[in-house]
Amino acid sequence: MLKTIFRFGLIIAALLILFELSKASLFIPELSSDVIIALSGAVFVGLGIYVGLKLRKERIVEVVAPVAIDHEQVKTLGLSEREMEVLQLIAEGFSNKEVAEKLFLSESTIKTHVSNLFIKLDVKRRTQAVTKAKALRIIKA
Repeated sequence: MLKTIFRFGLIIAALLILFELSKASLFIPELSSDVIIALSGAVFVGLGIYVGLKLRKERIVEVVAPVAIDHEQVKTLGLSEREMEVLQLIAEGFSNKEVAEKLFLSESTIKTHVSNLFIKLDVKRRTQAVTKAKALRIIKA
């Protein structure tokens, strides 16, 4: 919260500097309005870059710790190693064809593994399978 207040304070300070520079052009006739606009633009660009880098660093720090796979749950569900590989690749967003290419299997074999996964996880769609697998902690998030 304090960081947010500080950032808004910087923005307000930059606006005040802009207003003061606009007043200076009245007293210094050699200083054109174009120069004032360019200076204020440079100030805002610099401020934007500074704030953007700060926000990016904060987001990078907020990395979620990897979830440990619950191998007992995998055994309870009766999932094979190959089905686990297929499920992980589905969770990464690969299609059946892409999974087949990655695992050097036919697409029909992948479809069989996917349908077995649906039965074992008691789901009807790929998204449900991934959501349930993450909830059961059997795949990496």
